[in-house]
Amino acid sequence: MSTEKEVDAKVEQPSAQDLKNAEDIVAMVESGPREPQSRYARAAIILLCLSWSAFQLYIAYQPIDTVIARAWHLGFAIILVYLVYPAHKENVTSLWVRGMRKIWPSFSTGRSNRDYIPIIDIVLGVVAAASSLYIWYDYEGIIMRQGLPTDLDVYMGVILIVLLLEAARRSLGPALPILAMIFLAYCFAGPYMPDLLRHRGIPLDFVINDMFMSTTGIFGVPLGVSASFVFLFVLFGSFLDKAGAGKYFIDVAFAGLGDKRGGPAKAAVLASGMNGMVSGSSIANTVTTGTFTIPLMKRVGLPAHKAGAVEVAASTNGQLMPPIMGAAAFIMAEIIGMPYQDVIRAALIPAVISYIALIYVVHLEAMKLNLKVLSKDDLPKLGKTFLRGIHYLVPLLVLIFFLIVLRRSAIASCLMAIQAMVVIMLVQRPIIAWLGIGAQRRAGNIGDDANVAAIMKAAFMDGLVDIYEGLVAGARNMISVGAATATAGIIVGAVTITGLVGKFVTVIDALSMGNVYLMLLLTAVTSMILGMGLPTTANYILMATLTAPVIVQLGGDAGLIFPLIAAHLFVFYFGILADDTPPVGLAAYAAAAISRSDPIKTGIQGFTYDMRTAILPFVFILNTELLMISGVAENGAPIWIDNWFKIGWIFLISLLAMFAFAAAMQGFFADHCVWLERGFLLLLCLILFRPSLVGDPAGLAREVVQAIGAALFIGLYLLQKRRYKQRTTGAPA
Repeated sequence: MSTEKEVDAKVEQPSAQDLKNAEDIVAMVESGPREPQSRYARAAIILLCLSWSAFQLYIAYQPIDTVIARAWHLGFAIILVYLVYPAHKENVTSLWVRGMRKIWPSFSTGRSNRDYIPIIDIVLGVVAAASSLYIWYDYEGIIMRQGLPTDLDVYMGVILIVLLLEAARRSLGPALPILAMIFLAYCFAGPYMPDLLRHRGIPLDFVINDMFMSTTGIFGVPLGVSASFVFLFVLFGSFLDKAGAGKYFIDVAFAGLGDKRGGPAKAAVLASGMNGMVSGSSIANTVTTGTFTIPLMKRVGLPAHKAGAVEVAASTNGQLMPPIMGAAAFIMAEIIGMPYQDVIRAALIPAVISYIALIYVVHLEAMKLNLKVLSKDDLPKLGKTFLRGIHYLVPLLVLIFFLIVLRRSAIASCLMAIQAMVVIMLVQRPIIAWLGIGAQRRAGNIGDDANVAAIMKAAFMDGLVDIYEGLVAGARNMISVGAATATAGIIVGAVTITGLVGKFVTVIDALSMGNVYLMLLLTAVTSMILGMGLPTTANYILMATLTAPVIVQLGGDAGLIFPLIAAHLFVFYFGILADDTPPVGLAAYAAAAISRSDPIKTGIQGFTYDMRTAILPFVFILNTELLMISGVAENGAPIWIDNWFKIGWIFLISLLAMFAFAAAMQGFFADHCVWLERGFLLLLCLILFRPSLVGDPAGLAREVVQAIGAALFIGLYLLQKRRYKQRTTGAPA
């Protein structure tokens, strides 16, 4: 885009403080805000990050025992938590310094918790890592005494649990560790609970055995997926970002949609969707794309809180986009025992529909507000912009080819994509430099071969620096994920050893009184409440452990056979909605920092934009064709729809249904809707999504009912368009 007209200079950009506030939110959640002044401390953090990335690449090529791999993975993550996340979010001095000042008022170290690493943090980090690596150190002994932990085993287990909870508090906030402590307390407090939740109580050594010495707790499936799949995909995304692919996606989106009505908002949705394919964080996505898109949205007339809300809704939905889905796709595949390729196959249509519907919501908002249109002179040319970074698509195509066409494992496919990305990072800067040299030679500015060699060498070294920074950033971005999956393992272990799922099913069944729709609504609300303040991975793990089994069991009791993948996607969607749900929607706070708007107001507006996402889970749980599933076999496996014409029809009709719902919620279709028209659009949405409600009583095929519904949808649009033209121009249609 540097060869094109720059939009950035023509738009009021957020202040340096606004950007710093937004980046601080990302740092607190993603990579850690501490940047120590000491070069030795910085070197130690960088060395640990590089070692972690190297270790993960090594075990991808040369697999080792899974439990040992998980122990090392957690060891790297937990020591880095203590090194890069201070004990307090505020940039304040440590507790002991403040305590000393009460005794000795003039006492001061002159340092803040962001600028140096206190000795206590180093000690805690080393002890925490050592307690995790104890599994590797005495692995054979632990296997031999499985179920009979020694006193040392118990001590090490208690140390790891306590320090892991503190690490989770530092890196993820209080929500997840508090939940984990509640579940841990439940293990011991069973005899004192009400009848519905009572159990016999579990001794400490039994708890440590399951939480620490087996694969049902901390070192369970969630941490295993983080160690095997998630790290590689996050590293791949980090390489893409350092190579410049994120900026390229934004440029292409603006080149293609920037001059349309509400173009900057539509471009924000498209850019966030493309970033969301390889990003594991809605908050990082919000800041990355929002820095550029939010000022442009404000420039064309979108109010500040709505500009931030569009970015929040788009970035949150990035967690729904295959192939990563905020790392949930890999965990989902492991938990339900389904091939990873089938998980992303089922998730594809709802995710794409959700994004297209959000672009439509933005279009309706632009029509309602009569937003200005950006001049094409302010935007780059689509063809040149697309071709300028087309090489960034090669690693993505490699990933898709190996994953979908050749059906290789996720690890093997991601490794091939990383290799392609590394080659591009090594050659793109020298190629750009060589083309620049050619242009300067033609202009007569370069004639010395020594200068040419120096320029080419510098360009190659810049490529190596990009790779180095990608390795470091990939590891730092994984710190909170490692802590989240390990802490979530405590919850999974507590649920497993106490049999809490059965009790939770009983509670939901009693509250819903056997009504399937009420049960789904209660499960959705529970998923949203439990998901508030949790990162995507921990969010889904909790939902998969507690609420997904409720849907499957109670649905079966009511005579409805829900595929496992449908139940898990249902709770995953509602858990994700917690990312922009006030009062703890962190993505809304990041967007509000950039747009200079109220975060609560931004979050509420973002949630209203996401209402179309909230109905999708109800649709695909009751009509699994949206997941490309026609039914469930006797062994519980889904029966996939392989007819591409039918898949296309399902996609088209579902998209029209979402458009009808979005128009009803916005109160605008081709023109402002009266209440009768809004009610009619909602009825059309229901008919298109659930044609059996009309088709079965009338004896009509579902496709016939859907075709009639589509015709009515088009008819209402044409009627409103005619009315709009008459109202605005006074001319007949």
